[in-house]
Amino acid sequence: MQKVAVVLFNLGGPDSIEAIEPFLYNLFCDPDIFNLPFGQKLFAKFISSMRAPKVANEYKLIGGKSPINEWTEKQRSMLEVSLRNNYESIDVYTAMRYWNPLTKEVVANIESKNYDKIILLPLYPHYSITTTGSSFNEWNRHYKGDRTKLIFVNDYYINPKYIEAINQQIDETLLRFDEKVRNEIQIVFSAHGTPISLVKKGDPYSQHIKQTVETVMKLRKYSHDHHLCFQSKVGPMKWLEPATDTMIEKLVSQNKKNLLIVPISFVSDHVETLFELDIEYRHVAEKVGIDNYIVMNGLNDSQLFIEALSDIVKAKLNE
Repeated sequence: MQKVAVVLFNLGGPDSIEAIEPFLYNLFCDPDIFNLPFGQKLFAKFISSMRAPKVANEYKLIGGKSPINEWTEKQRSMLEVSLRNNYESIDVYTAMRYWNPLTKEVVANIESKNYDKIILLPLYPHYSITTTGSSFNEWNRHYKGDRTKLIFVNDYYINPKYIEAINQQIDETLLRFDEKVRNEIQIVFSAHGTPISLVKKGDPYSQHIKQTVETVMKLRKYSHDHHLCFQSKVGPMKWLEPATDTMIEKLVSQNKKNLLIVPISFVSDHVETLFELDIEYRHVAEKVGIDNYIVMNGLNDSQLFIEALSDIVKAKLNE
């Protein structure tokens, strides 16, 4: 019987206010996001200490820590239970890119256990060098074992059960609107942005996002007007547009005032859904006169999403 390890990759997030600065330091040290010819650690030290107080204020508003760690652990344990219905000798791990458990620790743990196959499965459905690419690069820096055991999952942005899981969450969120306005709801998909320079280098992320949105709406038979926008811009560079706050203002100017916000590039709630979408952009919406502004929960403990992951693993094992 084959012994299999599945590794779920995610960003991780600070698990306390004190963890914010070291978390940011790890992030700014990532050469796949900030590639400096020299002095990267010095840059990371400076910028993380500068940004930590502002970021701490955001985390204080969502409970003092990131929920991404708990949701990822929940997804890990649900996936392990699901897979063990078919495979007895299978273990599921999580490897975080910028917080605990760090990838290098997970690599050491897995290398000590002599698995026959290791499936590397990012919790990023859409491929970008800044997410999946960075996680795989970090794995490859530390993994010294037999590379023929490794199976990489690059993306699954139109996986049928993943799409179904998003639609299930949209349907549940629609019920939170008054029946009188349900036909007027604008479904606003908000994805994490990337610099345009990445798109020009061939990063497929923005195209993957568009295809997910199109597939979701096609399955819904285009039940409502829908829009795609991008959030989380940092720095002066040109990023993917339109920005989420600009989109909110544009919809108001067209007298569209009932918005269902769908976080589309995330599979669990964290600071960018709970603070940025639900607090920061809610202020924007209230200021410009939106009547109803409701943010959909992340996929979190969605059974359908776990089934999607389970199907992906089974398909890889059967190849």
